[in-house]
Amino acid sequence: MKEKRGNFTGGIGFVLAAAGSAVGLGNLWRFPYLAAQYGGGIFILIYIILAVTFGFALLMTELAIGRKTQQSSITAYTQLHPRFGVLGYIAGLVPLIILPYYCVIGGWVMKYMMVFLGGAGKKAAQDSYFGNYIGQEWTPLIFFLIYLTITMLVVLGGVQKGIERVSRFLMPVLIVITIVICIYVSTIDGAGEGLKYYLLPNFSKFSIKTLCAAMGQLFFSMSLAMGIMVSYGSYVKKEVSLTKSVNQIEIFDTLIALMAGWMIIPAVYVFSGEAGLQSGGPGLMFMTLPKVFDQMPAGQVIGALFFILVFFAAVTSSVSVLEATTSMLMDKRHVSRKKACFILFGVSVVLGIPSSLGNGVWSHITILGMDFLTFFDFFTNSILMPIVALGTCILVGWVTGTKPLEEEITRNGESFPRRSLYRIMIKYVSPVFLITILVFYTLAQFGIINY
Repeated sequence: MKEKRGNFTGGIGFVLAAAGSAVGLGNLWRFPYLAAQYGGGIFILIYIILAVTFGFALLMTELAIGRKTQQSSITAYTQLHPRFGVLGYIAGLVPLIILPYYCVIGGWVMKYMMVFLGGAGKKAAQDSYFGNYIGQEWTPLIFFLIYLTITMLVVLGGVQKGIERVSRFLMPVLIVITIVICIYVSTIDGAGEGLKYYLLPNFSKFSIKTLCAAMGQLFFSMSLAMGIMVSYGSYVKKEVSLTKSVNQIEIFDTLIALMAGWMIIPAVYVFSGEAGLQSGGPGLMFMTLPKVFDQMPAGQVIGALFFILVFFAAVTSSVSVLEATTSMLMDKRHVSRKKACFILFGVSVVLGIPSSLGNGVWSHITILGMDFLTFFDFFTNSILMPIVALGTCILVGWVTGTKPLEEEITRNGESFPRRSLYRIMIKYVSPVFLITILVFYTLAQFGIINY
């Protein structure tokens, strides 16, 4: 028997849940190090411009597809056009691959949170600490399983009692902690120079790399092209304004990303200089920042608050990733939420184990020269997600036309102020951006160009 489809109670619950999905490791970890590496203020300027054009168009499209079809992505695309049903399966594959390695990283965050709460932040600042930890066999696996279990328990609660309730609690907490850390960092001697680097655009630092990095970040920041927003859109009640909701999600997501950089970049700039800002990937959060906290006044407390913040943000995102696949399984196979969650828990364990052990005892096993976690990240973020987004633009811009989705967006007499911008972005501009990302990231990964 098909389980009744859940709904968010209203616009606020939906916006907080969608913002919770968007505000995760992509905002609190990836955004700051990309901003640091690609020119600070100029990266932020490009990112904001893209967020209100490129990001707006894709986010609006995915939410409208979800609400119009009342289905998750795996079946929604088929309803729009039978020949594009394959896009739903590709979109469904993205969160299925992302969740396991995301939960491995979430386990790392949980470990560091426990270390700082236990007063052992100085130990985490040692050069060898992170490498030694992720190279272990059992401890990272245990934290991975605990983190995955927490994620599953929230999703088991359903749309209103699980996802919406947790988001309503965690998102305000996230904002408060973020503001507290931003205020504290601003008081550190020398922070002004770091803020100047972070916020003031230096146009001499602009390059095609800056543009591609900002476009790629939007996928992470707004949870695009991974079926999440289609699923969340299917839970939105018909009377909720999609236009207002998208505007609120954009603002919420961008402000949190900007504050994440505010928390991190000035502090790293003060204690490690501009060279310290060049640490990408895990290096910035798990190696450079603990050193910064170790040198800061009250650094133990700030470090604990920071990793609590990152943990909460990571949970809201991993919940949305699991919910996307749960919704797909329920729609396609008509299984209960409980059964879908347990099936996906098992799949995540199987895929998560190599992602964790690939940093240690299985490090000699590589795919195209990459460890398991790096390969899964490259395959989803640099190949599958741009393909899904490109296919969506072709479908909506050139096959069905934008009219069916515009009718969904403007139902109940809702206005659509950026209608013309939406049509231009979906039909012409976004496809060019997406092809650029797909080609650029692939060539960069294999060392054909420097990224």
